Amino acid sequence: MMKKILLPTDFSDNAWNAIVYALKLYKNQKCKFVLLNTYTPMIYNIDYMEINGATANVVNSIRETSEKGLNDVLTKIQKKFKNPNHSFTMLSSFNTLVSEIKELHQENIIDFIVMGTKGATGLTEILFGSNTIHVIKNVKCPILAVPSGFGFESPEEILFPSDYEISFKQKHLQPIIEIAEPYTSRVHFLNVSFGNDLTDTQIENKKRLESSFKKIAHIFHSVPNQNVTDAIARFGLKVDINLLVMINNKHSFFENLFFQSKIHQIGFHLNIPFLIIPSKV
Repeated sequence: MMKKILLPTDFSDNAWNAIVYALKLYKNQKCKFVLLNTYTPMIYNIDYMEINGATANVVNSIRETSEKGLNDVLTKIQKKFKNPNHSFTMLSSFNTLVSEIKELHQENIIDFIVMGTKGATGLTEILFGSNTIHVIKNVKCPILAVPSGFGFESPEEILFPSDYEISFKQKHLQPIIEIAEPYTSRVHFLNVSFGNDLTDTQIENKKRLESSFKKIAHIFHSVPNQNVTDAIARFGLKVDINLLVMINNKHSFFENLFFQSKIHQIGFHLNIPFLIIPSKV
């Protein structure tokens, strides 16, 4: 089945870097890419002002800038990444990013998102940009967030931390399998334990993982008495991880870890691509 991948762009270097990552990651797979730019002029508020000629001119000017930017991006892609497996459409939308993505997903125009995130470069900076946070929180579609400046690496080693509390379904695991299979990746399942045995439910969920990944190299790891962020950071020192994967389950450790505002509350720098899969898709 052909993948339908959304590439949001604000025409920044960060957004272009994520586009390049997506094109290289899926270079051998047939994909339909949607290049999206959204715009909402600051002066425009339908509740409080009339739409007059001056306002319309501003909107038209911003739309033209958006459309030109998308054309420039597509021209750049076609010059640098000619690939018969890939087709492109462009979408310039007077909408918020989250609302537009929701509509595209509901209409089955996209099934996957690759977008850039500025990442964290210092203690006072947030882990994700606000756009990325809003998309992760509100869109029920897998999202691959690519850190600013990250050069493409084949995802040979994939880290998937899990508490085995999720009843894994194929829709949760298929995005990982679709990445792992072409690259003969090895998937590391990392569980943090605190002296208690796994419950029957956790054991059953772990068996589901084992069954789903039977054709893909995988290893189960259990580390005792660490918080998850420390466990991820320490694991990354032992194995050169190219991709981090998590399922965004409400009230799970995912929310506690990654929706904090300051990097020092999280405890490690996210410097590799991060695939976030919603528990409800």
